[in-house]
Amino acid sequence: MKHIIVGTAGHIDHGKTTLIKYLTGRDTDNLREEKERGISIDLGFTYFDLPSRKRVAIIDVPGHEKFVKNMLAGASGVDLVLMVVAADEGVMPQTEEHLNILNLLAIKKGAIVLTKKDLVEEELLEFRMKEVREAFKDSFLKDSTICPVSSKTGEGMEELIKTIENLIEETQSKNIEMPFRCSVDRVFSISGFGTVITGTVISGRVEEGETVEIYPSNIKTRIRGIRVHDEKVKFAEAGERAAINLQGVKVEEVSRGDVVGEIGTMENSFIVDCKLYYLKEEEKSLKNRQRVRIHHGAKEVIGRVHILSKEELLPGEEVYVQLRLENPLPCKRGDRFIIRSYSPVHTIGGGVILEPLARKEKNMKEEYIKDLVLKETGDTKALIEKTILKYSSQYPTINFIKKYINIKEEILKKEFKVLEEEDKILELNKGGESVYLHKNYIEEIIYSIKLILKDYHGKNPLKPGVKKEEIKGKILNNDTKQKIYDSILEVIKDMGVIDIRENYISLKEFTISYNENERKIKEYILEELNKNPFSPPSYEELSKSEKNLRDFKGVFDSLVEKGEICKVSDNIFFSREAIDRGKEIIKAHIEENGNITLGQIRDLFGTTRKYAFPLAEYYDYIKFTKRLGEGRILY
Repeated sequence: MKHIIVGTAGHIDHGKTTLIKYLTGRDTDNLREEKERGISIDLGFTYFDLPSRKRVAIIDVPGHEKFVKNMLAGASGVDLVLMVVAADEGVMPQTEEHLNILNLLAIKKGAIVLTKKDLVEEELLEFRMKEVREAFKDSFLKDSTICPVSSKTGEGMEELIKTIENLIEETQSKNIEMPFRCSVDRVFSISGFGTVITGTVISGRVEEGETVEIYPSNIKTRIRGIRVHDEKVKFAEAGERAAINLQGVKVEEVSRGDVVGEIGTMENSFIVDCKLYYLKEEEKSLKNRQRVRIHHGAKEVIGRVHILSKEELLPGEEVYVQLRLENPLPCKRGDRFIIRSYSPVHTIGGGVILEPLARKEKNMKEEYIKDLVLKETGDTKALIEKTILKYSSQYPTINFIKKYINIKEEILKKEFKVLEEEDKILELNKGGESVYLHKNYIEEIIYSIKLILKDYHGKNPLKPGVKKEEIKGKILNNDTKQKIYDSILEVIKDMGVIDIRENYISLKEFTISYNENERKIKEYILEELNKNPFSPPSYEELSKSEKNLRDFKGVFDSLVEKGEICKVSDNIFFSREAIDRGKEIIKAHIEENGNITLGQIRDLFGTTRKYAFPLAEYYDYIKFTKRLGEGRILY
């Protein structure tokens, strides 16, 4: 079902609230001060039913220049606008400022409502119609319907309602397939229920009982109840005004401008990259690093505008900028924002967020600007590829990527598949929570590993390679999970770059090669160990007749690391041949007798307890056997 929010805009005392009261039968000025002063100060919310039985939410915004901040909080969630101009006064300063704001927020649909028709003659009414058409000629309202009405007599209201119906049919509804997000514009407490927030559901859908997160505080809370148009409902969707009862949250823990959303789908931003348009009506240029007020949704934060390609921005210019904020801002790519001067306060520009989680750059490189151009064009596949390339070292999951790219999960997965087929990215850990890495990142790892191994093999020709953990510490983040590291190594191994033996990594083409003397030492060691395979000589006994102990140790260590010699305790080494032969003897005995004792191992091997005990423990360690009472069985 399509959900549309209608908003008013216009100068103070031009009849916005009175118009809404006529359409809905309800007064949106609820504050005592509003009643006493006869002006709207804060946002007003209500709804009305169209002849087609569609129920439409409507937001009334204040028109006074002092309350533009409040107007902005409401306007950001509007789908179509009723731009109100009083027929007896015409276009005024806040008419123009509100129009600028609506243009900057990229509102696409609306109508011009000439109120107080009953107070002017037909000739003046005709003049006002021409005046507003001229005033709005460069805006989204340039071809919109002009509806002269009287909230006092009802004249013209039927035509206005028809116009609203037509506009609703033409207006695209918000996306309910995206993660749930609701911008908070009011917070209050109801006795017996606790904290209630109201706001516009920007995207997605939320259900009663669901657990959500409040940004930027990151407080998690459960939805206790939902009301839409004063009725209790089970869920609220994008494009609806909702009152949401939060469980276990104090009123002071939520503020206007906070966002209630799906858990883990947003990050708090302090630096955002944007495309900014500086209003042509401004008299002065916007200086680099100028302090401004940034309005996003219902939130206002202070920050500085860092212009990426020049030192100042002239009126009417549009450039890429980086906003560096003094407080966190939860936002998404594609969100609109408004900037106002710090003091005196007035609207000076606005634009669209291209990168919600940007990095600080002192000197913006050409490549950085190119990335922003790509993000602005909205090429989904290219954007996903760039994001994975940028964050591969953080091993991004689909939830991680969703924080940066405001795209529904189904589309992300389709684009992942295409990029995999194009051999640009790869998916690891497909059985669990997948991570996505760019092939360029893998190539960087391969380059680093090759350098390390080439250097190591040159200096250590008799060693089988570098220990896996040693390489991990040199090329990856300290917090890289072992499972991810092992998966990366398997990918590189499958590419034919490396070999992995036991706990050692070597280049694929590397083989240990012995010179003539080293080959003789190797043959001597293995021959001596196999003379009495289950009562082998110690290292000291083997090496006592050798003159060159350095060469001997090098060969001996290489045989251990290659696995041709197995160390079973501090100074007891068996040949691989003896270990494998022992396995056959033990297996045959257990299959015939059910188990084997230490004494039986000693007797079958024709050795002593000195050798039998550590050898039996070694077989347990490698999970060939395991102890069961006084004996051992096959693992």
